[in-house]
Amino acid sequence: MKTIYKVLAISCLAAFMGCDKFIDVEPKGVISEDLAMSQPEEMVTAAYARLGDDWYTYPFNLWPYGDLTSDDAYKGGSGTTDTNYHSLEVWSTLTASTPDHMDELWYHLYCAVSRCNRALVSIREFGDEKLGDRKTVREAEVRFLRAHFYFKLVQLWYQVPWVDEEVYENHTEEQTPNNAFTHEELMDKIVADFKFAYDNLPEVQPEGGRANRIAAAAYLAKCYLTMAWGDGYEANTGVSHINPQYMQQVLTYTKDVQNSRYGYLEDFGDIFLPEYKNSKESIFAVQHSNYEDDNTRFGRANWSNMLNGCWGMWSCGWDFHKPSQNLVNAFKTKDGLPMFEDYNEETDYPVNGVPTAQKWDPRLFHTVGMPTFPYKYEVAYTMTTDNSRNPSTYGYYASLKEVPQRSKGESYDNPWQAFPMNDYVIRYTDVMLMRAEALVETGALEEARAIINDIRQRAKNSVGKHIGYAANQCDISLYSANDFSTQEKARLRVRWERRLELAMEDGRFFDLRRWGIASSTLNGFFESEQNCVYEGQAYAAYYKDAHFTAGKNEYFPLPYIQMYYVPGLYTQNKNYN
Repeated sequence: MKTIYKVLAISCLAAFMGCDKFIDVEPKGVISEDLAMSQPEEMVTAAYARLGDDWYTYPFNLWPYGDLTSDDAYKGGSGTTDTNYHSLEVWSTLTASTPDHMDELWYHLYCAVSRCNRALVSIREFGDEKLGDRKTVREAEVRFLRAHFYFKLVQLWYQVPWVDEEVYENHTEEQTPNNAFTHEELMDKIVADFKFAYDNLPEVQPEGGRANRIAAAAYLAKCYLTMAWGDGYEANTGVSHINPQYMQQVLTYTKDVQNSRYGYLEDFGDIFLPEYKNSKESIFAVQHSNYEDDNTRFGRANWSNMLNGCWGMWSCGWDFHKPSQNLVNAFKTKDGLPMFEDYNEETDYPVNGVPTAQKWDPRLFHTVGMPTFPYKYEVAYTMTTDNSRNPSTYGYYASLKEVPQRSKGESYDNPWQAFPMNDYVIRYTDVMLMRAEALVETGALEEARAIINDIRQRAKNSVGKHIGYAANQCDISLYSANDFSTQEKARLRVRWERRLELAMEDGRFFDLRRWGIASSTLNGFFESEQNCVYEGQAYAAYYKDAHFTAGKNEYFPLPYIQMYYVPGLYTQNKNYN
């Protein structure tokens, strides 16, 4: 979308040369486009490589958009002006140009789509000759990847330009508006790509990291679950808008996953240690590595989470993505079960070695780093209140899931840090929670209870190996039949379980939006969270300026710069200027 700059550059070059012909010189040190396009296997690899080509200002795992926007996490850092993400945590100042990081994310997601489209053209033109019987499988992999990137685009911006291989070949990117297809039609196109992948991929790939049939089934379930609740805007979303046919599709595809080789990893804490990153829990993940693994200078590090290490714990920990007090409170239990009604009436937090009558779900100690407790299970690295960069703004908690143990070190440590941690796209328990959600909405309450109790049993079993120091602070029980005796009761428990299990995994806001409860949940959160106090230190007062506006904030505004490139081509999301 920057053709004008190319034209200007060519014009200046022609004037400088002072002749009416260009000298045709093959560039050095790069691969020509014709040569690249004639190598379909390499083009597929290039499309895969884009999965991890992100950065903290355009993280493909969407942690600023899925967590900072929710009741689970604060931005963190040195203060509200550190990075441009503050508007995401308060919503009231969100505009088409703030945060400007949105434009980077849009651009790089479309770069990823472009690689997929080029790979598809290469496969079509050279696949028979170069790939043989691998041609259809490779096409299915690339369509899976394109659908993955497009799901993120639609998840963020509702209606976006659909740029496929036909648009690429016709060079009509700058004639493709974002309202050529409705939101539902865009989701149908994404589903079609995943369905092609589902129909043509093997259940097991010979090489790890490639998409397979079960990953496609899991993503199809995610798409149908998203569509089943409505279009995301609260006026058209929620229990009264459920599409039962889509819910049945969720059950169909999650059954495939349930019957596959994937399953629950035995200990919850192991899921987030790099040595278990491709375990049976991992259905599809962005692969990252250390320099020792791939013999490169810095490894294929996870740069999306480079800001999210604990302050003073890591050599370059910048203390972003910090758990909220509301999230900590949500892990409270009474008689082993969540305190649904009064969990947030009082601010509580456990202190290592000082058990009280207040007990906690064990997953708290795997998810949230807290003063007095070992950081990621290592006593030699115990957190204190000094491990917070700006406690008067963002409190004292730290995120644990996206970092390895401190003793394992970073892949890169100056001036940033990076880790070889995979980014889960979909893990097995996520899919089972999707299934439980669909079971509740289709009336199969007992089957939903069985799934939720399996997940809770795994949490109950996840104490001795890693968090024995907190054993006397933990209490978790399974649900009785009475807890799932009505749809309303079951719905509350499934949603609560999803929050606890997937906390700080980048998706809480999208769950709230899907259920049509974002405005009520977030505005209630803003009202209570601004009064947080930890050992006399007040924090989170900036939420006094926060407000979520239904009918507007369910989706993000199209970045101003994208609308500026080709004026009049794109239609802004409603109620944004």
